[in-house]
Amino acid sequence: MKKNIALMAAGILLVFSFYVAVELFVPLPFGNRAIEFEIKKGATFRQVVEGLSRKGLVRDRWVFLLLGRITGLDRKIKAGYYPLWGTMRPIEIFDAFRLGRLIEYEIIVLPGDSLREIAEKFASLGMIEETEFLRLSTDRDLLDLYNIDAPSLEGYLFPDTYRFPKGLEVREVISMMIANLREKYDAGMLARTSELGLTERDVLTMASIIEKEAVTDSERPIIAAVYYNRLKRHMPLQADPTAIYGIKSHKERITRKDLLRKTAYNTYIIKGLPPGPIASPGLKSIKAALYPAEVPYLYFVSNNDGTHNFSVTLGEHSDAVKSYRAKKGNNG
Repeated sequence: MKKNIALMAAGILLVFSFYVAVELFVPLPFGNRAIEFEIKKGATFRQVVEGLSRKGLVRDRWVFLLLGRITGLDRKIKAGYYPLWGTMRPIEIFDAFRLGRLIEYEIIVLPGDSLREIAEKFASLGMIEETEFLRLSTDRDLLDLYNIDAPSLEGYLFPDTYRFPKGLEVREVISMMIANLREKYDAGMLARTSELGLTERDVLTMASIIEKEAVTDSERPIIAAVYYNRLKRHMPLQADPTAIYGIKSHKERITRKDLLRKTAYNTYIIKGLPPGPIASPGLKSIKAALYPAEVPYLYFVSNNDGTHNFSVTLGEHSDAVKSYRAKKGNNG
């Protein structure tokens, strides 16, 4: 009798195991069709499984529920969008949830990118309209939340490669980017900022100008020195990129009309630093703003090859400008 019961139990276990194996390991009959499955914030595992069942992505939801209970996934499933496809086996869907394999977006912010360029990148992903992103970037409540004493988020969205799950709110991504800046701008750099008698905004503003002017890393501290030397002598910075900030793309040619245009950022018109950064500076430009070279230069002009000719006197600078124009003319 006992033997018969044992054989019966073994048979039932074998049938059950076979049933579970079929439910979990036989591919779903959907072909190669791609599916985006959303798990909403706060959804329970049972709700997720019921959603899968409605879409025909599991054959027996009780098998899935049991597996979730055994593995503990029913207590820690991650919200977001998951990429699924028709040839997946249910166990592969389960593993996608268990490992949190979400659909991710990628945004690459380059050193020197402006808010408008960053806004275009968000808009290209369909996350937010460009105009709405720019409006959000000047929201005073948002700026105060992150202790940003500047007119906008310009300069505070640190250049880096960001990967984040689809469905994440733009404000959360902005928070990640600001947190990245504050992590890079460490205690030693903050101490140096105070030592120079500057604020975070001052340093980021100077760094953003350096970022737009410098081509080679070795020249960043020298360009920083030129601008600090001009500030000490109460001379206008006359940084060309500031003249077109908010007016046109840096890829467009800067004209004499641009240099004479009255804006709050044009350092040909205003004295001192602009009200805030003009782009997102990279770490090298920030460090250059904190540790300028000890040189007496007051002027610089392009050598037309990515480097610059630095001068102390206006006479030397005039000669360098003539040389630059001659080279430019010879190169067509």
